Amino acid sequence: MPEVRIAAEPRTEFGKGGARRTRRAGMIPAVLYGHGTDARHISLPIREFEHALRTDGANVLLDLQMPDGSELALPKSIQRDPIRGGIEHLDLILVRRGERIAVDVALHVVGDVVSGGMLDQSLTTLAVNAEATNIPTSFEVSIDGLQIGDSIHAGQVKLPAGVEIAGDAEQLVLHVVAAPTAAQMEAEGAGEAAEGEAAGEGEAAAGAAETAEAPAAEAPAGE
Repeated sequence: MPEVRIAAEPRTEFGKGGARRTRRAGMIPAVLYGHGTDARHISLPIREFEHALRTDGANVLLDLQMPDGSELALPKSIQRDPIRGGIEHLDLILVRRGERIAVDVALHVVGDVVSGGMLDQSLTTLAVNAEATNIPTSFEVSIDGLQIGDSIHAGQVKLPAGVEIAGDAEQLVLHVVAAPTAAQMEAEGAGEAAEGEAAGEGEAAAGAAETAEAPAAEAPAGE
């Protein structure tokens, strides 16, 4: 994976107000930590970082250019606005060349599902150990030739040299199941509709019972 050189500036404003001002200036507030060092508060240009994400993926290797020198770092956590989706904050972890680290790498499924089958995918990423400067952007998982009932486990995913599985090799990645027939889907829809009607009738009956059991209002006392 190539190193993406990106400028980083020390950040002196903290809290929600400071973070908002940082983002308005076109920067992303971030925290850089790791290797037993004190956490450093920095900011990165939004456009450059988003471009690096789109180009090299979530495990993009950043060559941070800071006033006191450069550091290599990987995104550890990316916080986004739940509505707009924009990046609000970054946690970055320091790495060294030659260092092996545990990362989650995206799984990219290729091929066509067999006729009459449907893909049930359990994992979208795979935990692996890899050299910090040589992290794959994704792993391809081919489903060509898989029949209904066939499956692929973590240990069957082809990994490049120097990359090893970090978790359970028997963990299910995906399997091919029989696609429901039109009759099964129609029956399932009818069953859900019947359950909904029954639930509605039950709620109505319960409401009527509560009304019948409610005590009558007392008449106001005469003067």
